[in-house]
Amino acid sequence: MGQAEHTFDVAVIGGGVNGAGIARDLAGRGARVLLLEGGDLAGGTSSASSKLIHGGLRYLEHYEFGLVREALSERERLWTIAPHIIWPMRFVLPHVRGLRPRWLLRLGLFLYDHIGARKKLPATQSIRFDRHPAGGPLKPEFTHGFAYSDCWVDDARLVILNARDAADRGAHVRTRCPVEKLERVGPAWRIDTPDRRFSARAIVNAAGPGVLDLLRKADERTDSALRLVRGSHIVVPRLFDHPYPYFFQLPDGRIFFAMPYERDFTLIGTTDRDQGPDDPIEASEEEIAYLCEGASRFFKEAVLPEQIVWTFAGVRPLIDDGSGKPEAATRGYRFELSDEDEGAPILSVFGGKITTYRHLAQEAVALLAERLPELDGQHWTDRAPLPGGDFATDGQPKLRSELAARYPFLEPAWADRLVKAYGTLAFTVLGDAATLAACGEHFGAGLTAREVRYLCTREWAVTADDILWRRTKLGLRCSPEQRQALEQFLTQEHPA
Repeated sequence: MGQAEHTFDVAVIGGGVNGAGIARDLAGRGARVLLLEGGDLAGGTSSASSKLIHGGLRYLEHYEFGLVREALSERERLWTIAPHIIWPMRFVLPHVRGLRPRWLLRLGLFLYDHIGARKKLPATQSIRFDRHPAGGPLKPEFTHGFAYSDCWVDDARLVILNARDAADRGAHVRTRCPVEKLERVGPAWRIDTPDRRFSARAIVNAAGPGVLDLLRKADERTDSALRLVRGSHIVVPRLFDHPYPYFFQLPDGRIFFAMPYERDFTLIGTTDRDQGPDDPIEASEEEIAYLCEGASRFFKEAVLPEQIVWTFAGVRPLIDDGSGKPEAATRGYRFELSDEDEGAPILSVFGGKITTYRHLAQEAVALLAERLPELDGQHWTDRAPLPGGDFATDGQPKLRSELAARYPFLEPAWADRLVKAYGTLAFTVLGDAATLAACGEHFGAGLTAREVRYLCTREWAVTADDILWRRTKLGLRCSPEQRQALEQFLTQEHPA
């Protein structure tokens, strides 16, 4: 173990959406920030969500009005600062006879429209499926429903861009750097990792499902308990041609989504299953069958397990509030800040959801400022765009046209993917390339050596999985041979 590096003001441990968001907020206020992640950024829960920036319509049934209001107020803020990876969608909620009555759905959607700060997103409408494109794929017994607004997000890229912005503002970001031990030494924390020792005046424990494990490594006590809940998703070839995602109700009271995904696919999810300490973090056969059967209740064409091209699952670290069913457990969050008389502070984050990450980070920094008074007190993350997001919320088509004009070798789908991943930074990714050949080796599906090098040098990508499943979703399109070529390229670029 080498000597400690220079002391940071704050070490944020956990490279998910909460940790990256907190690191970004702190760095923008002038703090010397260290962000440590044991694996890849967004390598866990934050890349395995339902990909939504939403208020959580179903949380109204559990009377979580404060959480819904907070989340709804964040939707348009996040859309404004990241219009490349976040955009609005009109969700279709069919009425199901024998389940929630239409008046109750209408009331819930009225609240959904009005308790948040909705300005740009269109309001709810009642629809008839014989007059709406979303009716075509549905079974004929579904005749009426509602269309309401929420937003889509590329969840993993949201994490990456927060970390990138933190680094651009001076933060030191280290991935694949697990924390082995935390110890107070004088007025600071000593942080031991496998190959380096760091020092920080304060710790933010944003380890998600591992928040209690990190507290044990720090020899800190807590009365808080987590409920780990697995949410699984399946991806199948595209089930419908229109752009409207569905919000379905099931007889057991649960809900799930079926959404357009990566142009040629449909994403279906999610489940709520308690996660045991030894349970694999993957979609079980039971969950796959549940999602297929649920979708088949609504679509004319049955959804079968053999159609599935990809599954993914994530573990939500929910606050254990004693709820009976996993889906009833709160999606809210809370903080624990160590007592001042214990010495250097550690702030632990329990719970949270992607939609509220920015506001959570803002509140976390406000708590830290009580112990680090030199932190700038001005809120700023609701206005400053994330990297590549410095264009209008309706500016994707214009940006796509400009990119295609600058790089005429781009196919339309390729240009669209680059805009939705990098925004204005797509021009930086491609640089001075005048031809496809100038982009270097082409691995397939529009992934070239030039983009791979950008992801490795600017976005901390190391492995093929980092690139194919988190920085992009090209794992859905690349063959085993193309993946092997990418792995070989990465080995040559970064030999062990």
